[in-house]
Amino acid sequence: MTVDWSLLLFATLAVLVQSAVTGAEGVPKMKWADDTRTSRPFAKDPSVIRFGGRYLVYFSLPPATGRNLPPGWAIGIAESKDLIAWRRVGEMLPEQECEAQGLCAPGARVLDGKVHLFYQTYGNGKKDAICHAVADDGLKFTRNPTNPIFRPSGDWTCGRAIDAEAIEFGDRMLLYCATRDPAFKMQMVAVAAADRRSGFGREAWKQIHDGPVLKPELPWETKCIEAPSLMKRGDRLFMFYAGGYNNEPQQIGCASSKDGVHFTRLFREPLLPNGKPGTWNSSESGHPGVFVDDDGQTYLFYQGNNDQGKTWFLSFVKIGWKDEKPYVMPE
Repeated sequence: MTVDWSLLLFATLAVLVQSAVTGAEGVPKMKWADDTRTSRPFAKDPSVIRFGGRYLVYFSLPPATGRNLPPGWAIGIAESKDLIAWRRVGEMLPEQECEAQGLCAPGARVLDGKVHLFYQTYGNGKKDAICHAVADDGLKFTRNPTNPIFRPSGDWTCGRAIDAEAIEFGDRMLLYCATRDPAFKMQMVAVAAADRRSGFGREAWKQIHDGPVLKPELPWETKCIEAPSLMKRGDRLFMFYAGGYNNEPQQIGCASSKDGVHFTRLFREPLLPNGKPGTWNSSESGHPGVFVDDDGQTYLFYQGNNDQGKTWFLSFVKIGWKDEKPYVMPE
C-alpha cells in the first residue's frame, strides 16, 4: 500500500490547528481590529511587512460613520514592535478619480528601500481594477499617475480585478488578483507580469496567462478562490489563498508553482479552517496575508469573526515546513 505522507501529516496536525489558532483559552495571541471609523471593531485583508525598524500592517477599513470622511472603503495602517500589539498610525483615503468610490485589499512589498502598495478600487462592479502607489516612509503614498494599472482580459473573465498581490520573481514582478467569470458568479485568480526595473505603470503590465491560474475545484472552495498571498521558498512560489466567499465559511488553502502560472494544490482540505462553534473565528478564517520575517519565520495573517461579518479581526498563526509543505504550528 502506498502511503500519502502529506495527507497523513495533515491529518495528524489537524487536531492541533484549532489550538494553534485560538490558544489555550480560545483567544489568539494577536486579535486586533480598528474601531475608529465605525462603532465596532473592523479590519480586513491584512498585508504585513517589516520596514523602518517596525512591522506595518495594511488593511481594509469599512465606510466611515459619524466622521467627515469620504463615504467609501479606505486602507488603514498600523504598526507593531512584536506582531502582537498594534497601534493605528495612518489611513489612505481616495485621491484619484478611479478611487472615488473607495479603495481596499492592499498588498505591500518593500522594494529598493521603499514601500510599494498594490490595491484595488471598490464600488465599481465589473470595472474595479488594481492600482499602485509608493511611499518612502510606509505612510504617505504617492499614486501611480497611470492608475488603474491592471484589469484581466479574455472571454473567461468579466474584467474585474480585486485583492492585489505582487511579488518579485526572477527579473519580473508578478501581479496576482482575483477576478470573476463573465456571469459574475465564480471568483478565480489571474496573473500579469512587469519588468522589475519598470515603474509598474499601466503599460508595464502584461497578462501572461489566458485563463485563471487557480479556480474553485474542491467542495470547501465553493465558487470562490480569492485573496492570493505569495511567498518565495527555494525555487518555488507558494500561494496561500482564500476558498469560499465571506462567511460561507471562507477558509485558507495553499498551492505551489515553479513558474508562477501553473499551480498545484498541496492539500485537499483547508490548511487553516474556520474555528469551531463558539470560538472567535467560527464564521471564517479568511483572506490570508503571508509574511516572512528577517529571521526566516513564516507567519500567516488572516481575518476572522464569529458574527457573520458584523465585526472583523486580524490575527496570525506561525507556519512550519516539512518536506517543503507548510503546516500550522501548535503554540
